[in-house]
Amino acid sequence: MNIFEVIKTRRSIGRVKADTVPAELIEKILEAGTYAPSHFRTEPWRFFVVREGGRERLGEVLGDITKAELGDPDSNGNKDKIERARKNPLRAPVIITVAVEPSNESKVILKEEYAAVSSAIQNMLLAATALGLGAVWRTGKICYEKKVSEFFGLSEKGEVLGFIYLGYPDMEAAPIERTNFKDKTTWID
Repeated sequence: MNIFEVIKTRRSIGRVKADTVPAELIEKILEAGTYAPSHFRTEPWRFFVVREGGRERLGEVLGDITKAELGDPDSNGNKDKIERARKNPLRAPVIITVAVEPSNESKVILKEEYAAVSSAIQNMLLAATALGLGAVWRTGKICYEKKVSEFFGLSEKGEVLGFIYLGYPDMEAAPIERTNFKDKTTWID
């Protein structure tokens, strides 16, 4: 598949099979992430491959965060929310958690560190598509919680930027229409 086809066919695949994803494919996706641009070659990305029992441990953290945010964690509705948070990591056989660890060098601009990691995530999503895997980049308020950063052993400045849920697709991606680039582009000669 050529790069333009991969770009145009990449979709968020929210339902994947429970089948094991070979480590070799995961490693290709991780390597693709490392080829993202980063100012001053800081390479601020950090990757955490969460599989098997690691998904349950992550789920416990997400459940605890959800429980702490609720006024009455023992009500039936809130118990359901806590349980859903705990089960979220079980939706895919692999989760690649992607985080930023910003450089301490004075010349480095923080926004550029975040941009580099976002570029790494895009490379990883494209690589997953090229390898025939389904992936979705999940974020949300819980992703940025301090307890999540602590779970992954990040520094005070480090932060999780998303979870890439990864597996073999268990759904057909719907075609999508994009606004023509001409409607979003100004040429300045």
